[in-house]
Amino acid sequence: MKSRTRARSLALQVLYEVDIADHLPGTVLDERLEEAREEDQAGYDQDVVDFARQIIFGVYPLAQKLDEVIAEYAPEWPFDQISAIDRNILRIATWEFFVSGKTPLKVAINEAVELAKYFSSETTSRFVNGVLGSLADHQNIIAQQFKKGD
Repeated sequence: MKSRTRARSLALQVLYEVDIADHLPGTVLDERLEEAREEDQAGYDQDVVDFARQIIFGVYPLAQKLDEVIAEYAPEWPFDQISAIDRNILRIATWEFFVSGKTPLKVAINEAVELAKYFSSETTSRFVNGVLGSLADHQNIIAQQFKKGD
């Protein structure tokens, strides 16, 4: 697994636990890093940890705003019916291409689809692709919303 993909996977696991158990993201990240060190002497490379941390602390404070945007531009998928893991995959991808701006749209979508295949199901990967495709169709409007802070 590539390092940035590994970082997204780590960030997803942390955000998922934060979402369902209401734990603090820093504490959950520290626990995941310690578990990785125990399982594999080396744990995660620093680049992986740094990118995961950027995602976690980029997504976490904006979760509600990200959810609103996803719900607004993908209304055919009722947001309250999306599973916690899928919700966090969508949040990460949406944050990556609308807030961070460091990941090309197609890369963020592809990475999200791969996370869905790994952590959810083949059907979920198509769902994630559809939702993110809908967001991509409105990318200029959505990008402006995040720039304005609406």
